[in-house]
Amino acid sequence: MSGDQPMSTGLQAAGQDPAYLPGFGNHFSSETVAGALPVGRNSPQRPPFGLYAEQLSGAAFTAPRNENRRSWLYRLRPAAQHGPFTPYAGAPQLKTAPFDANTASPNRLRWDPLPWPATPVDWIDSLVTYGGTGDVGTQTGIAIHCYAATADMQRAFFCSDGELLIVPQEGRLAIDTELGQIAIAPLQIALIPRGVRFRIALPDGRARGYVCENYGALFRLPELGPIGANGLANPRDFETPAAWYEDRDEPCELVQKFQGRLWTTMLSHSPFDVVAWHGNLVPFRYDLKLFNTMNTVSFDHPDPSIFTVLTAPSDTPGTANCDFVIFPPRWMVAEDTFRPPWFHRNVMSEFMGLIAGEYDAKQGGFVPGGASLHNQMNGHGPDRATFEKASTTELKPHRIEGTMAFMFETRHVIGVTDWAAESPTKQLDYDMVWSGFEKARLA
Repeated sequence: MSGDQPMSTGLQAAGQDPAYLPGFGNHFSSETVAGALPVGRNSPQRPPFGLYAEQLSGAAFTAPRNENRRSWLYRLRPAAQHGPFTPYAGAPQLKTAPFDANTASPNRLRWDPLPWPATPVDWIDSLVTYGGTGDVGTQTGIAIHCYAATADMQRAFFCSDGELLIVPQEGRLAIDTELGQIAIAPLQIALIPRGVRFRIALPDGRARGYVCENYGALFRLPELGPIGANGLANPRDFETPAAWYEDRDEPCELVQKFQGRLWTTMLSHSPFDVVAWHGNLVPFRYDLKLFNTMNTVSFDHPDPSIFTVLTAPSDTPGTANCDFVIFPPRWMVAEDTFRPPWFHRNVMSEFMGLIAGEYDAKQGGFVPGGASLHNQMNGHGPDRATFEKASTTELKPHRIEGTMAFMFETRHVIGVTDWAAESPTKQLDYDMVWSGFEKARLA
């Protein structure tokens, strides 16, 4: 295998969608060169073509079979072939839990979208942390980031602290990973497992969106319970990239996030040199438009848990370290019902983003690319304009179109960063959306 024949980002550069393997939680096998995958064993004395076998473990070796996540990679050089990491000075607004206890606020918060940077900034350096929960050192909780990038990554990155759920709001992302290439656009998501190296290019020249960094148990599909065997996010609609590699002998910077700090080292070659792989610790993408929405056909607005795409459980059954919940286009037919989300106070804390359109509980102020935070047990719900309209409208069946909102919902209180607390994008008048409600009349 020659070192002067690069297998680069040809498919994505040419505007073609890479190849994918369908299914969620499957044990996949993929090779770019016939015979590169060993037969009958994971680590033979001499792997085919002189490749190096490497196991990437996303769970303890002794984790139960249904919880165990690992993949075997067969690459041109060992991933261990690099010099020492040194501190990286970029991404000044990227933060990690635990956040100071004083940063948790009972106040409802809302932000306008991140502004575009005045100078070219790649995906890594554009990351801004809004807040998070838990403790990265004990592998509990999450961090919530947004990005507004205007330059392709010319280096590779991996996160040792957690898996990354990427939710684009504007602009496509072309993601090269060690296991293959992923192309996503707004209304699609991608998940990059802990430890998997990747880089991101911007086919549209700029891109903005949201990221959930999950320190805890890995995201998986929620149980369906009485729904039965089908519905919500169906396993067949998740797509894992087929093997792809890049044989390039030139310097490449590698940045990693480790215990909240960024570190950098230089490689003499591309880190995307995995010729074949098999396993179930894999990156994937999912098209939110394929979500099979469940809803009422009688009365009352269903609990938002019915819109859960992915869940990362905690040690308390039924209470998530993080749920990824969406509010997609759907029919509303409930009889004698206040159809938007009701007023509520929740033991779960809710960080909400808007990908497209208008959220059905808010009229104005909450725009695509923006965000809101409603922490544990603090009242929120429809604004006054939404309440008045929904309370008086004629209840004909109607379809909510052209919208996609989502929540990162967690059992923990979300602390906010200094940036989020003081940002000029913070809406200082957010509480006013609930002002002016008339007192109920008992007689």
